[in-house]
Amino acid sequence: MKRELHVFVMLFFSLLSMAQTVEFHGTVVSDAHLDTENIHVINQTSQRYTTTNKDGHFKMVAKLNDTIMFSSIQFVPKSIVISTELMQSKILLVHLEEQINVLNEVLVGKVLTGDLLSDIQNTEGKAPINFYDVGIVGYTGKQATQSERRLHEATTGGGFMPLNPILNGISGRTKEIKEHVRIERKDALMRRIRSGLSDEFFVLNPLDEDVRMDYFYFCMDDKDFMNACNNKTDLEVLVFMEKKYVQYVQNRTQNKN
Repeated sequence: MKRELHVFVMLFFSLLSMAQTVEFHGTVVSDAHLDTENIHVINQTSQRYTTTNKDGHFKMVAKLNDTIMFSSIQFVPKSIVISTELMQSKILLVHLEEQINVLNEVLVGKVLTGDLLSDIQNTEGKAPINFYDVGIVGYTGKQATQSERRLHEATTGGGFMPLNPILNGISGRTKEIKEHVRIERKDALMRRIRSGLSDEFFVLNPLDEDVRMDYFYFCMDDKDFMNACNNKTDLEVLVFMEKKYVQYVQNRTQNKN
């Protein structure tokens, strides 16, 4: 009887320790001395997430055997399982490795032999002119899209009274081009979000592969999409995506019923 009671007590305290949650204070460091701000810290077990501050520090609530994942574009993803020792120390020091993309060797153009006269004879084409070399000031900013160039042409013109803006405004062409520009900018923003945040988002918000694109279009259709996601931090974008995820799942459930 005493032995059974002892086993019961040990089992009880074991289960109690597994259910206990602790707030961990953590720091992410990089051997490559890369920026460790905005690293995604995800508790895959409890589906909580946060990001590191400018010093690489973060706080995360977890319990025994929880899996914490660290994810960022410039680092190799890393997972840590909360052990008894970590529960006692309440400190997480995480070393991340730089993500290095190794490209296969590609041969471009003709093979050089080392014989200068032979290599010159086998070379085709002319060297491009660098506008800085000839003293010409060139434009180095963001290149405009085709629709943005058309909008500029439609809304500008020379003379005392430019005719382009007037004629294009009357015909409705300016309004049509503006809509094309708006759609292009939304599409470009969504491509950046899909490329940078899809993996960690769908870890916490599971969705079948065949409907993920439909979900992204659902996000784009929101009238606040640009205001909520353009020039925002990853955490702000994830909050918006999670809100739309709840709405999307509810809509699909209602449609099935």
